[in-house]
Amino acid sequence: MSETQLLKGVLDGCVLQVISEREIYGYELVQYLKENGFPNMVGGTIYPLLQKLERQDLIYSRLKPSQEGPDRKYFYVTPEGQDYLVQFKAQWQTLVVNVNQIMKEENKDER
Repeated sequence: MSETQLLKGVLDGCVLQVISEREIYGYELVQYLKENGFPNMVGGTIYPLLQKLERQDLIYSRLKPSQEGPDRKYFYVTPEGQDYLVQFKAQWQTLVVNVNQIMKEENKDER
């Protein structure tokens, strides 16, 4: 199984978490993810995800001037996005506990 398949279900929550912590634009988000455990992250994955989250009203964007070139589109989490993030974190914690429990049981059987 590839990392991409595993990430598909959790990347929304990870991106919302990062955006909830600070205003960020797309390229900066890609670089942040690369530096924080996702070295294979590319814009071709993130930009469509940002568009999807915006269509779902979980984030919104605002153009801001850049000293280094054209205006940049910064992203912010909406109240609906905050609610989604709370639910995601709860589901993630449950999933982690359940997967760890199964992995521990499997390790016992291998002995």
